[in-house]
Amino acid sequence: MPVDSDLRAAWGKIPSPSAMENQFERFTGKRMERILATVIAIGSAILGAQALVAAIGGLAHGASTVQVVLLLIVYVPLAAMLLACVIGRGVRQTAGVFAIGYVVALAAWPLVNDASPYRANQPWIFFLVNVGVVAAMLAFAVWMQVILAFALPLIYGYIRLVEGDFSSAYWTSTAFDVSFTLILGIVIISLGWMFRSVAAGVDEARGQAVASYTAAAAGAAVEEERVAMAALMHDSVLAALIAAERADSDRARDLAVAMAREALTRLANTEAVVAQEGSDDPVGTAQIVAELRRALSELGADAIVEERGTAGLIPGRVARAVVLAARQAIGNALTHASGRGLHVVAEGDGDAGVSVTVIDAGPGFDLETIGEDRLGIRASIVARMAAVAGSATIDSGAAGTRVLLSWERA
Repeated sequence: MPVDSDLRAAWGKIPSPSAMENQFERFTGKRMERILATVIAIGSAILGAQALVAAIGGLAHGASTVQVVLLLIVYVPLAAMLLACVIGRGVRQTAGVFAIGYVVALAAWPLVNDASPYRANQPWIFFLVNVGVVAAMLAFAVWMQVILAFALPLIYGYIRLVEGDFSSAYWTSTAFDVSFTLILGIVIISLGWMFRSVAAGVDEARGQAVASYTAAAAGAAVEEERVAMAALMHDSVLAALIAAERADSDRARDLAVAMAREALTRLANTEAVVAQEGSDDPVGTAQIVAELRRALSELGADAIVEERGTAGLIPGRVARAVVLAARQAIGNALTHASGRGLHVVAEGDGDAGVSVTVIDAGPGFDLETIGEDRLGIRASIVARMAAVAGSATIDSGAAGTRVLLSWERA
């Protein structure tokens, strides 16, 4: 059905918990990269406009095709880098292309620009030296940034001296330009490294804090569960055992059986009580399907959840019991049948009820031979469904096992 395929496609696009954790772990780092890209875009646009005005003025004196091509080699990647910085995508790639293109253009400058009356003025390519440095900061590792921060001003200085035939008039102005751009480039690289280091430190501290909080919360939950389980064992299970031991009549035995059933029911719902789960707020059957798929993923089961019937709303307590019982059945299939032929079917009956069937092709088992002390099926499946006025039917044989969990609105 188209609806089923759309739901499966949407489910596949939901990021896994590990992917979401990775995104949150680098939240500050990503925010810092965005800030750096925005600031660099503003500064580069200003310097780029200044250089473009100078380039157009120089071309007005007469320009060859090679000079125009050189201008395009620089400004097309620069425009792409500015656009990428604005939209926040492809920044590293476009910045790397511009940095490489600028180095090529700078090295080719003496070959395509012959002597002219206006060459005593600073060429337009000089205004982009530090733009090449910030592009390297966005695109490359720190060691490469440092190399370009030193190399670009020195290459420019050598080119200027070549243009001036190494005359003394060029040495002073060129030395000033080179030292200025060199110092500014080192400052830019240092600031970028510092900001990124601070952001990485904040992300690391946040990750450690979240990990510590998770460990503390898990420890507190385990302790609460231990206390709740101890109280349950003392109040319910122990009382049922004492009643069974002292039963000397049919009425006393019936009472002991009832107490044992109540203890098993409470035992099956201890997890929900501890976690403060079991709300009766309406829950869609689609959420049951989503939880079952999550359970399969967490348990590493190679199976799917087939949706049938009509979606509807059922009490949250019932939905949680169905999911937990089905999860136990899936775990049993993985443990005792190695997950062979595992198949899960969730069928809704609108708001009237819901059923979940867990099927495997394992060797099966005899329910009657399971010891009374084994609570995996009796408590986690049968008693759990009974606690919400549902039912659990288990059929097992040589051909496999079929666990049917159903609930109908009274």
